[in-house]
Amino acid sequence: MKIVSIVVASALALTSANVWAASGREDSVERLQAAAEVMHSIQEAPDHGIPNSVFDDTKCVIVVPHLIKGGFVFGGKHGRGVVTCRTPDGWSAPAFISIGGGSWGLQIGVQEVDLVMLVMNDRGVQHLLSSKFELSGEGSVAAGPVGRQAVAGTDWKLNSEILSYSRTRGIFAGLTLEGAVVEQDNDSTFAIYDHEPSFRHVLSGRVAVPASADGFLKEVRHDSARAREENK
Repeated sequence: MKIVSIVVASALALTSANVWAASGREDSVERLQAAAEVMHSIQEAPDHGIPNSVFDDTKCVIVVPHLIKGGFVFGGKHGRGVVTCRTPDGWSAPAFISIGGGSWGLQIGVQEVDLVMLVMNDRGVQHLLSSKFELSGEGSVAAGPVGRQAVAGTDWKLNSEILSYSRTRGIFAGLTLEGAVVEQDNDSTFAIYDHEPSFRHVLSGRVAVPASADGFLKEVRHDSARAREENK
């Protein structure tokens, strides 16, 4: 009887693990699809989109669909997203991230926004590759300029490691994220890759692109090519 109970318990545990893995993979695939939609929407916002001059210089693209912001007096934010970086052979396979953190201020309500962060220089890339960093002194972040044909100033080239944008109701605008913490999302990484490669391995191009990421990377490549062409 005891042996039967052990067998049953083991079977239930295995079933639960399989269900969790399937659910985790489905969630991660949906996130990739949502990130592709966010990138596609950039093309549809010429007056409020990311300037070509900025996108053309971007080293990594981070997309967090459906970031939740809200609170009463104490605020907070949390979301999960994907990131890809330029490599000598094109854009890397996506790495998965989570972003969270608190804020202080008089605020009330809950808001869902799509977040895009652009890593602009080598310092920002190195912070990203560390697998966990705070968007403050350690990883300088600033609200990005908007307007596809806008002439961006020189400050972002010199000082900003990361430029951030938010989309609410189809409009992109600069967003300040001081104090938020970005780190590797190990659960989603395992769900897609069946193991947990480091940020450095994925974002340096040493990990093959999974089929589930084709749509997202297609949009990034298209936006990148378009920005380069229009920025000439």
